[in-house]
Amino acid sequence: MKTVIKLSFVFLLLVSSTSIFAQTNKHSKPAPKPLFRDPIYDGAADPVVIWNKGEKKWFMFYTNRRAKDTTVGGVEWVHGTRIGIAESKDGATWKYRDTADIQYRPTAGYTHWAPEIIEHNGLYHMYLTYVPGVFKDWSHPRNILHLTSTNLLNWKYESTLKLATDKVIDACVARMPNGNWRMWYNNERDHKSIYYADSKDLYSWTDGKKAVADQGGEGPKVFTWKGKYWMITDVWRGLAVYSSDDMLNWKRQPDNILQAPGTGADDGVIGGHADIVVNHDRAYIYYFTHPGRTTPPATSQYERQRSSLQVAELKYADGKLTCDRNAPTYISLKP
Repeated sequence: MKTVIKLSFVFLLLVSSTSIFAQTNKHSKPAPKPLFRDPIYDGAADPVVIWNKGEKKWFMFYTNRRAKDTTVGGVEWVHGTRIGIAESKDGATWKYRDTADIQYRPTAGYTHWAPEIIEHNGLYHMYLTYVPGVFKDWSHPRNILHLTSTNLLNWKYESTLKLATDKVIDACVARMPNGNWRMWYNNERDHKSIYYADSKDLYSWTDGKKAVADQGGEGPKVFTWKGKYWMITDVWRGLAVYSSDDMLNWKRQPDNILQAPGTGADDGVIGGHADIVVNHDRAYIYYFTHPGRTTPPATSQYERQRSSLQVAELKYADGKLTCDRNAPTYISLKP
């Protein structure tokens, strides 16, 4: 009799779990692959996702690259564009909206890269990489600007941050346990190392030193999940993953994520420069790919230049993060 009761209990538990899973997926759908391609330049990269409180939509900001322009020399095609915006109601289906209205353009030619956007006390703050021109190589200065907005569309210039050098990119901002703010960024003049700066108010910043010293990287992203602080950086062989108990001391896990090529459309290469959205205790990674940079690479220059945005779900087990980019990503983001 006890055996029958135990078996019945296990059966009910399985049925209940299946029902819960079905209900979860009933209100979500697998995200497409690719998730999004910019309809103007076809060079979307470096995504960041944030909830627009006024419009009650998710906005995804991204770097634009002129992938369709195959007539220019060197890396000129990654310069000369503004930040793109896509919008979504659920985080799975995205459509092109516009470019960010950033009127600060002190140079005739200009380039906007890698936006970081947070909301604090009803005001949106953007920390934007600004390149003062359109260049054929990587050897020119770049700065990080601070801008603010009330609607995520029109942006007011606040300042150009004084950081470690005149060649800094890829800001990420998060709140520290002590209530202050910390910015992580790429100091390109120090072997592309990840540095940090601190602020009490998001306006005035005091520069620090290296945040992690094991390897250079781009596009740091810091977030909180599963009782830990995490940092993900783009190390050009997938994404490095670090964890911390205090946001000060970081320990790297052995394996990179998004290093092995995926099998989905436009996903058969390493993943790059990502954003993380933690939503109702699930974590989603938005990243970009260069689909034509396979082995061997595509013969078309356009195919080698174009880039797509993708999304996958992160999983946590035994103190580590993993990401199965080939699994269907059921996603329905809530405010």
